[in-house]
Amino acid sequence: MIALNSEGPLTADMATCTRNVWKVLSGCQKQLLSAGGPSYSAVSQVAPRTLPIRTYAAVRARKKDKKEEEKKKEKEEKKEKRVIDDKDRPKPFGKTAWVPVDDVYVKRFYARVVHSASDSVSMLKRFQKLDFAPADQPVYVDLKLDMKLEKKKKVDPFVSTVHLPHPFKTEINKVLVFTEDSGQAKVAKENGAAVVGGAELIQPILDDEISADFYIAVPDILTKILPLKNKLRKKFPKGKRGSVTNNISQALQLFKTGHEYMVESDCFVRTQIATVRPTWLPQNVLLCSTCPVSKSSPTCR
Repeated sequence: MIALNSEGPLTADMATCTRNVWKVLSGCQKQLLSAGGPSYSAVSQVAPRTLPIRTYAAVRARKKDKKEEEKKKEKEEKKEKRVIDDKDRPKPFGKTAWVPVDDVYVKRFYARVVHSASDSVSMLKRFQKLDFAPADQPVYVDLKLDMKLEKKKKVDPFVSTVHLPHPFKTEINKVLVFTEDSGQAKVAKENGAAVVGGAELIQPILDDEISADFYIAVPDILTKILPLKNKLRKKFPKGKRGSVTNNISQALQLFKTGHEYMVESDCFVRTQIATVRPTWLPQNVLLCSTCPVSKSSPTCR
């Protein structure tokens, strides 16, 4: 038999009751704090809350100086992008725009830059030094002619000769004159014709024994030299080209030092007009050289 103390069970019951009471009170306090305001994890739930109270006014923001504001405005104006007015002309086909806005861009997304004639000449001279090109480097011009006529008609492609104000060739063109008149033959030889003759020149020309850069004929002999039409082709004498005439001296002056050009692809003239010589060639030489080609042709675009 085990002897029990009469006071032992009573003290144990009292301890359990006090623990249960404290648990209930702590639960009620948590509910009151959550309903009354925000909970603070750093502060103990049992300790009383002390919220900070500001007893002074807020500091007034300091105004910036006018100079700083002006500097900022200037920077913003400089950073503004360049505005290009392209409303009047349509957007180029397959391109982003006519002119790029940024300094760095992909070249194939924009239209090709078109320079003026004077700028092009100065660029050619500058690039010649950088590329170590020869002094007699040829300069070519690419002209687009307006070949349209009334009622949907067009000008046929043609070949013509023009005098350049500043010739770039040192050699004189070889000119052959067809004539059977002794007086005209004498005039042709005096004016620098390389070969002068009549129908007897047909066979040597067909056999490639005689050749020339230009062929001139008088109207009386034109029917006799028709067998040469397939051989000479575009060089065959024609009235439109000025190679069929009785004024042999004037024709020789044109063809001896003249520059021949032809229309390709229905409306384009691609021909040499000068050579780049940075030591003595002024810019106006190239500019003037393009004028006779465009004036002697249909409307130049």
